[in-house]
Amino acid sequence: MATRDNPYGAFNFLVKLGDSGGEDQIVGGFSDMSGLGNEIKYSEYRNGNDPDNHVRKVPNINSTDDVTLKRGVIGDLRLFNWLKAQREGDLEPRTVTITLLDERRQSVCSWVLHNAQPKKWVGPTLAGKGGGEVAMEELHLVSEQVDFKA
Repeated sequence: MATRDNPYGAFNFLVKLGDSGGEDQIVGGFSDMSGLGNEIKYSEYRNGNDPDNHVRKVPNINSTDDVTLKRGVIGDLRLFNWLKAQREGDLEPRTVTITLLDERRQSVCSWVLHNAQPKKWVGPTLAGKGGGEVAMEELHLVSEQVDFKA
């Protein structure tokens, strides 16, 4: 990834929900993606014979935050069917790739979620007040690890 003075916009990105790389794995456009994160947990430890009266911080386990994807309802049931298969015991972890694009829609960098699985699906909020809002659905994903690719 080349460095530049101006940061990249957060409005050009692709989400691929599978390993094959085909267009069928894109599953429609998402308007929002949030929750990318990784946290390292630390244990406090001190030897009984340490001359200093303070603890050491020893890194141990790390965890990946849940990722939330949002899109307008388009009638495509593949997201819901993936969640339904999971809850019925047909486990189908996937490699999910989120790619940031520049203004020319060229790939800048990617985040790869390994062994991602659906955790929660949220359907649209509907109201008959005629506001013209878009019916949105959400998919919450858990993953075992997140990697960054420049």
